[in-house]
Amino acid sequence: MKICCIGAGYVGGPTMAMIALKAPDIQVTVVDLNEARIADWNSDALPVYEPGLEEVVKQSRGRNLFFSTDVTKGIREADIIFVAVNTPTKTYGVGAGAAADLRFIESVARSIAKVATGPKIIVEKSTIPVKTAETIKEILAANSNGLKFSVLSNPEFLAEGTAVQDLVAPDRVLIGGENTPEGQAALKALADVYARWVPRDRIITTNLWSSELSKLVANAFLAQRISSINSISALCEATGADVDEVAHAIGRDSRIGPKFLKASVGFGGSCFQKDILNLVYLCQHFGLPDVAAYWDHVVRINDYQKHRFSAKIVRTLFNTVADKKIAVLGFAFKKDTNDTRESAAINVCRDLLAEQANVAVYDPKVPAAEIIADTLGKGNANPRLTVAQTAYEACEGAHAIAVVTEWDEFKTLDFAKIHAGMPKPAFLFDGRNILDLAKLRETGFRAFGIGK
Repeated sequence: MKICCIGAGYVGGPTMAMIALKAPDIQVTVVDLNEARIADWNSDALPVYEPGLEEVVKQSRGRNLFFSTDVTKGIREADIIFVAVNTPTKTYGVGAGAAADLRFIESVARSIAKVATGPKIIVEKSTIPVKTAETIKEILAANSNGLKFSVLSNPEFLAEGTAVQDLVAPDRVLIGGENTPEGQAALKALADVYARWVPRDRIITTNLWSSELSKLVANAFLAQRISSINSISALCEATGADVDEVAHAIGRDSRIGPKFLKASVGFGGSCFQKDILNLVYLCQHFGLPDVAAYWDHVVRINDYQKHRFSAKIVRTLFNTVADKKIAVLGFAFKKDTNDTRESAAINVCRDLLAEQANVAVYDPKVPAAEIIADTLGKGNANPRLTVAQTAYEACEGAHAIAVVTEWDEFKTLDFAKIHAGMPKPAFLFDGRNILDLAKLRETGFRAFGIGK
C-alpha cells in the first residue's frame, strides 16, 4: 500500500511520520508545494517543533517516509490520499470572519481528479465544515473520466505540545464514510491502517456528516470550558475568591471533571477560534441564530480575557505604560510548540504598543522575525517592539513582566536577580498562573495572577 498526504504542516507531517513508524510496510509520502518546508522536513531542523517528533521522523525517513514537492507523482502512485491543507477563516466576501476558506481543499480535489489514473481513497484530515465531502465528491465526479473515488472523513484530534503522544495512544480515531459497499470498504481499509497500533475499540466509525461535525463540536466544547472558567476568573478578582480553588472544587464533581478548567490569559492556536467561528457560520446558514449567538459568545469571552489582561497591566502601572518597558515572556500560543496562530501574546503586545509601551518579547522556540510579523504585520516595523535572546535580557530594566506562555523554564527563573535589575515598584503579571505569587511578593514584586 502507498499513502500520500497533501500538506506538510502541523497535522500532515506528524501524522504521516507516526503511520510510517507503526506500519513499516506502507510507503508514506508527504507532498507540499512549499519547497522550503519540504527542505526543512528533510533536514535536522524540522519546521514543526513537537517533543519527540524528531526521533519519530528520523526512524522512518528515507526508509518508508518521504517528503517531496512532486505532488503529481504522490497523487498518481497513492492508494490512499490524505488532505491536510490549511482551511483558514475567510477574510473576504460572504462569510468573512466566520466561514472556512475552502479554496485549498477545492484546489486539491481538482488536482487529484486531473492526475489520478486509478481509483483512490480520499481522506479529509483538514478541519472542514459539514458537507465538505459533498463538494469534494462533486468535483471528483465531474472531472475524473469515470474513475471511482471514495471520500472519508478522518479529523485530527492532536493537541500541540503533546501531538506525538496523542498519535501513539489516541483517545479515539474517528472515521466517517458513506453507507455504500464502496464507502464501507474504504472505511475498513483506513481502519486497518490505524489498527496496526490503535486498539479496535478506539476506532470509531460514523457517517460522513457526523464525523465532520464531531471535530468542530469537540473543539467548541473544549474552548467553551476555557471561556467559562475565564469568565469566572474576572468574578474571582472582583470578589476575592481564588479561581484555582474554585476550579479544583467544581472539578472534583465527576460530572464536570478537572480538565480544561485552568484560567489563563485566553486560548489560542489554529483550531479553537477558527472552528467555533465555522460552527457559528453553519448555525446561521441553517437558520439557527440563537445557537450561533451562544457559540459566538465563547469567542467573545476569549477576546475579552486577552484585552482584560492588557488593561490590568496599564491600570496597575498607574494608568500609563507610555515609554515604559514591558517584558512579555512567551509568544507561542502554548508551551512545547512553536505555533503562534491566534496566540494571546499577539493581542497583548498589540494592546501595549497601542499604549506607547516599549515591548520586549522572549520565546524559546519562536523566531524573532515571526514575532515581529505576527504582531505588526509582514514588512512592518516598530522601534518599540524588540525581541530578546533570553528571558533575563527581556526583563532587564523592565517596569513590568507579563508571563503569557506557560513555558517550564519560566518557573525556574531567578526572580530575585530579575527584580534587582528592574525599576521600582516592579510588577509581574502571571497570565498562566504558573508562578508562586506569595514568593514573588516576598522578593519584592507586586505580583498578580488570573482570577487571584
